[in-house]
Amino acid sequence: MGNLRAFIAVEISDELKEKMRDIQLEFKGFGLKFVNPAIAHLTLKFLGDVPEGKIKQIGEALDMVESEPFDAELKGVGVFPNLKRIRVVWVGAYGNFNELHDSVESKLASLGYAKDEKEFRSHITVARAKNASKEEGRSIADKVRDLSEMKIGSMMVERIKLKNSTLTPAGPIYEDLHVKELGG
Repeated sequence: MGNLRAFIAVEISDELKEKMRDIQLEFKGFGLKFVNPAIAHLTLKFLGDVPEGKIKQIGEALDMVESEPFDAELKGVGVFPNLKRIRVVWVGAYGNFNELHDSVESKLASLGYAKDEKEFRSHITVARAKNASKEEGRSIADKVRDLSEMKIGSMMVERIKLKNSTLTPAGPIYEDLHVKELGG
């Protein structure tokens, strides 16, 4: 038995995945590496390398997460860490994500997973700036300012998933390991 590269996520609706594609078109030619909209998601917690034998326990802990389904809204484009040093371009996600994240964290604490050191900011990654030139960085920053209030859409959050990520040269391949229906 080996390790799996695991994380806990909320998947976005197909309609919102299409809108992600539209946002990416706004940044075409800016030296960004785009996330495939087909696998776009909101990460609640990255677990890293997890022994396969621990997956069942993590799934059982997720089943204890207490949250009702909720409406979420995607709006506004932003960056990490800041407009002067752009590494990630993201779309903001609003709803009960902080409460959901806190519940996931508390249920996983009993399995030895420490709380995230960085403050949780609910977002969906659109692109990464690997080798953007200074000029491209300015263009990205200008476009982000233009789109900072953009309304993208809404969706119902009804489940969270424990996923495995296999990294390949063509991009990550995700596999569902456990699904927790909210409210159940």
